[in-house]
Amino acid sequence: KGLDVTWPARIVTLIKQLTRKAIAQRETMVTRFSSCGVEYTAQVSPQGPERVLCVIRLVASIAAKDLPDTDAGPPPQLDRRGFLHRFKESLSWATLRETPVALAMVHVDGIADIAQALASEVSEQVMSAAIRRLPPPREDPASTAGGPRWYLGQLSEGLLAVVIESADREPIETCVGSICTSLSEPIRAGDAQFHLTPYAGVSILGQDASTPQLLLEQARTAAIEARRSGGTPGIRFFTDTMKLRALARIDLTRELRNAIANGDIRLRYVGRHALDTGRLVACVGYLRWTHPLRGEIRPAEFLRVAAATGLATTLSRAVFAQLRSDFAVLAERCAPEVCVSFGALRHHVLDEVFLGDVARLVTEGGVPAHRLELRIAEKVFVTRDTAQSEALKRLGVRLVVDEVGRGIGSLDALARAPISGLQLDRAWVTAVCADAVAGRVCRAGIEMAAALGLVPIATGVDNAETRDALLSFGCAYGSGDLYRDDELDISREFNATVM
Repeated sequence: KGLDVTWPARIVTLIKQLTRKAIAQRETMVTRFSSCGVEYTAQVSPQGPERVLCVIRLVASIAAKDLPDTDAGPPPQLDRRGFLHRFKESLSWATLRETPVALAMVHVDGIADIAQALASEVSEQVMSAAIRRLPPPREDPASTAGGPRWYLGQLSEGLLAVVIESADREPIETCVGSICTSLSEPIRAGDAQFHLTPYAGVSILGQDASTPQLLLEQARTAAIEARRSGGTPGIRFFTDTMKLRALARIDLTRELRNAIANGDIRLRYVGRHALDTGRLVACVGYLRWTHPLRGEIRPAEFLRVAAATGLATTLSRAVFAQLRSDFAVLAERCAPEVCVSFGALRHHVLDEVFLGDVARLVTEGGVPAHRLELRIAEKVFVTRDTAQSEALKRLGVRLVVDEVGRGIGSLDALARAPISGLQLDRAWVTAVCADAVAGRVCRAGIEMAAALGLVPIATGVDNAETRDALLSFGCAYGSGDLYRDDELDISREFNATVM
C-alpha cells in the first residue's frame, strides 16, 4: 500500500517478493538494491501471520570508515557449527569422566534494533567489535589458576553460548559476569554510540539436563527469564519453576488477545510538573492491565509477549484510540494548557498507519493538536523517516524523544529533528543523587537538550533531593512519586461505565 507512489515498479515487485518469503518462512529477509543511482538496503521482518515490517535505509547510514575495526587478529569465538560440534564432544567427555560442565546462553539485546535502524552490516560490525573486546577464553588444560576453563561460540548474530568446566555458582557467575560487563561497554561508530544489554541463562549438566539439546533449551529459558527480570548483570540459573512460567506465558498470549479486543488494557496517568513550582503541565499515560485473576500484570511482561506474537501494533493502536474518551475526562479536571502524553509502541511508530492514526485523532475532534504529546523512544526515533516527523510537526503535535541515555544515540539525528523535548531515562534519574555516573549522565543530557533548544524532562522524580539536583542541572519539568495526582486517576470513570 503506497509503494507504487514511492518506488519504481521493479523495486515494488522485489519488496512484495521479500514480503511473501518472510511470511512463508517466518524469517527476516534482507537485500540490497539501487534506485536513481543511490544504494539502499531493505529488511522485511514478519510481525505475525499476515503483517511485516519493512525498513529501507541508505547503505551509507554510517560510513565504512566510522565502523569499529574488526580485522585485528582471529575472532575469539567459534561459529555455530564449530561450537555445536565441540559442545557435544565436551558433554561426552564430561559424562565419561564425571566432570562438571555448565552452559551459559547470552542474549545480546540491542543488536536487532541496530540492524533495523541502520543496516545488518552495521549490526554485524558492532557485534564483532563487542566480541573481540571480551576477555580471552581459558582453554589450557594444564592451567587451574584464574578460574575454570571455558570457550565461546556465536549461535546467531545476537546469541552467544559459553561452555564452562564448573558446576559451582560463584566461578560461573564470575566468568559469565565478566563477559556481560564487557558486552555492556558502549561502542562508538561515527557520531553514534551503541549500548548493548546482555542477559545470560545458565544450565548445568547433570543437575538440570543430561543431553545437549535439553541443556541448550534450558539455558535459553533461563536467559529469557534474565531478560524479563532485568538487573545488572542479568544472569539467571535454570530452575524447574521457569518451565511453569514458560507455560503460563502461552496462556498470557491468548488472554492478551482477549484483553486488547475487550479494551481491558488502558492508560494510567501520572502528572508531569514544573519542578520549581509544582504546577501540573502534562498528563503522561502509561499502559496498565489489571487482570481479573492475575491482578496487575507488569507492562514489561505483556509487552514482550505482544512483540513476539505480532500484537504490538494492534495493542498500541487500541490504546491510542482510547485517548479521545480519556482526554474528555482529563480536560474537565485540568487547566486548559495541560497536555496529554502518549508513548506509542515501537512497532506502531514504524508502521505506515501511525501518521494516519494521529491525524484522525487531532482532526476529528478527539484531542486538540497543541494538547497532544507523542513520546518516542530514542532508539526508535532514529529509525523514523524525517519526512514523517515533519508531517507530525505540521499537524501541530509535540514530539518528545524518550529514554535518552539508553541504546542508540545520534546527535545529528536529534539536532535535525522537529522535536520539542528530551526525556531522560528513568534509571539514570532515580540514581542521580546516589551514583556519580548517573549524575554526570543526567547533567550531560540536560545540557545537550539546552544546546539543541529542547525542553529537558525527567521521569523518576521520587523525592525532593532528586528534584533539587535536577533543578540545579537546569531541568525544568519532571514526574514521579514526589507528586500526588489523584485527579488523574480516571480508572473509576470507565469501571463505572462498564458496570
